[in-house]
Amino acid sequence: MSVEQPLWSALTAYRVLTMGYALALYVHAYDAYTRPLGAGAYLAVLALWTLATVRRVSSAERCTPPFLAVELAVALTGILLTPVVDTQARIDAGGPTLPSIWTAGAVLGFAIKKGWRWAAGASLLVGAANVVAAGGFAQDTVHNVLLVCIASIAIGYVVEVARASERTLARALQIEAATRERERLARDIHDSVLQVLAMVQRRGAAIGGEAAELGRLAGEQEAALRTLVSSGVVPEVPAPRAAGSPSSPSSAASFAAAVPPPEEDGTCDVRALLSAYAGSRVSFAEPGAPVPLPAAAARELTAAVGAALDNVRRHARGPSGEEAQAWILLEDEPDAVVVTVRDDGPGIPPGRLEDAEAEGRMGVALSIRGRLRDLGGDAELVSVPGQGTEVELRVPKDDQHNQ
Repeated sequence: MSVEQPLWSALTAYRVLTMGYALALYVHAYDAYTRPLGAGAYLAVLALWTLATVRRVSSAERCTPPFLAVELAVALTGILLTPVVDTQARIDAGGPTLPSIWTAGAVLGFAIKKGWRWAAGASLLVGAANVVAAGGFAQDTVHNVLLVCIASIAIGYVVEVARASERTLARALQIEAATRERERLARDIHDSVLQVLAMVQRRGAAIGGEAAELGRLAGEQEAALRTLVSSGVVPEVPAPRAAGSPSSPSSAASFAAAVPPPEEDGTCDVRALLSAYAGSRVSFAEPGAPVPLPAAAARELTAAVGAALDNVRRHARGPSGEEAQAWILLEDEPDAVVVTVRDDGPGIPPGRLEDAEAEGRMGVALSIRGRLRDLGGDAELVSVPGQGTEVELRVPKDDQHNQ
């Protein structure tokens, strides 16, 4: 709902209530009018106009500028008709005009619809009509005119600010939605295409001959695609790969096929997902009881673990040159699920992650931290040169991102 919609609803009620107030004033002072029938005729028209146009002021679409012009003309007519049907003594004593405070509704309509400038113009016309009806600048007249003018300008200004804020919020939501979609696409690309191209480049260089040229082309395409993915908005992540197949790139499709279906309540046991990574080089320690998480959150957490293991396989080597040993520890805390991935590799040199991001290699920034951020959790990476790397992934159990 638009931020200004409540103002239109309030204006609708205001017009009806002030119409009733104007009729009550007329009935109360009926004998004081010099031409009570003329005053009654005008108020009958005012009542019919107000009731017939209730829906016209219920929204900005229905309340058009021509309608507001007619509304203002009805109010001005009532003000200028007041000295014709009422006594000068009552007017000099500060008696109300025929439409009374109903007039402010016409001015407020301009304020809500067109902003403070149009409200100021309508207020000046109402003020001029009141001065003419009063026969001069009486104190009460000036007071009433200033009150309507200041109130309408203030409301018009607030409406303009609210409208601008609403547009800014809508734009921000569009940017956020576009950013998330870009991150999702970047994650999928990182999980599949980029890793396949990297594998083709390595295999081609190893085989030589025509395969080397194919590997070189694949490397060029990988670099170009990484630049495209990492430019502008920061994207996200890769999906896990089976620990027992170190030479194959991770495949989101093959991983999804191996994921157990969610339980009836929409949750998955994280143990069942992470156990797929256990192998000769990966040890998995788990609690004795199920560790449930919403299915989407469990899969994203598992994918982040797979990305961490990918980094171990590709970048970490033991003392004798073999692939480093990795350990996965799953912990079920009262308020969060924590997964720790540790390896005995050489660790990450200081500044290496920042350099990788600058080169468009965003495995940690997107595949790990990006996924955990979307889940409302966090990822902490600790690496000491010569002592391996440890990644702690924490996902809150009751966060709204996990619903």
